[in-house]
Amino acid sequence: MEALHSILITSAFMGGLGVLLAIILAIASKRLYVFEDPRIGEVEELLPHSNCGACGSAGCRNFAELVVEGKMSPASCTVNSPDQTNSIAELLGVAAGEVEKRTARLACAGGKHVATMRAKYAGLSSCRAATVAGGGGKSCAWGCLGLADCAEVCEFDAITMDKNGLPVVDSAKCTACGDCVDVCPKDLFSIHGVTHKLWVACRNEAEGDAAEAACEVACTACGRCVVDGAPGLIHLERNLAVIDYDKNSSAKPIATDRCPTGAIVWLIGDRIVKGKAAKKIIRIQPLPVTSAS
Repeated sequence: MEALHSILITSAFMGGLGVLLAIILAIASKRLYVFEDPRIGEVEELLPHSNCGACGSAGCRNFAELVVEGKMSPASCTVNSPDQTNSIAELLGVAAGEVEKRTARLACAGGKHVATMRAKYAGLSSCRAATVAGGGGKSCAWGCLGLADCAEVCEFDAITMDKNGLPVVDSAKCTACGDCVDVCPKDLFSIHGVTHKLWVACRNEAEGDAAEAACEVACTACGRCVVDGAPGLIHLERNLAVIDYDKNSSAKPIATDRCPTGAIVWLIGDRIVKGKAAKKIIRIQPLPVTSAS
C-alpha cells in the first residue's frame, strides 16, 4: 500500500513538473520568438543552392536574407539565370539591379611550349604537391605548373586545360566564386570585372634576360607599356608591369603594341589579342627538360 502511495505521489509530481515545464516553454517561446520574413524562404528556393560565396555572402540562405532586407540586389547572385533573378525581383517588388560580370583571370601564359623545365616532376599529380617537391621543376618559379588543381576544384566546369598545360577560363561559366584563387599554390588567379580588358599574363619577377630565358612570353620589365599606356595606368614593380585598374577607363590596346614578348595583352571576351611587336610563337611541341645549372 505504501509502495502504491509512493508511486502515485511520484507520478503526480512528474506530471505537475511536466505541466510546469510546458507552461514555461510556451511563455519563453512567445517572449523569445523572432519573426522571420517568409519571403526569405521563397527567395532561397529561387537560388541555385551552390553556396559558392561569389556574391560575397556566407551562402544562399544568407544571400536571401540580405536581398529581402534590401542590402543586396537580386542580380548580385552571379550563378543564377536571368529568369531566376527576375523572378526574385518580381517576388520582392524591387529592381533586379545590375552587377558587373566578374571572372577569374590567370596571370601566366607560360605553357610547356614556351616555358622551360629544369627538372621532370613525377610525383602526385597536384600543383600543391609539386610546389612542395622542389617547386614542380619549372624554370620559372612563379609559373603555372599545369596539374589542374584549379580545374578539379571548379564546381561550374569553367576551367579546362589546354594542349600546352595551361588553365583556360570560360568566363560565361565562371561565377567568380574564388575557389581557383584559393587552391592555386602560385597565387596566379585573381577575380576581375570583365571590363578589365588590359591584362598582364605573367608573374615572373626575375630580371629581363633571366625572365625570358625561363619563359619566352615572360614580362621583361622593358617599360614600353608604361610609356604607351595612359598616364599612371601602368607602373613597374619587382620587374613586372602592374596595372592600376582604378584608371582602367583609360586603358587602350595601344599599351600592348610594343610589348616584345606579348606578356601584356588585350582581352576581347575570352580571346587574347597581343600587340603588333609580340614575337610569334609557332612551336607546338613541349620544350625539352634542361639540366639545372
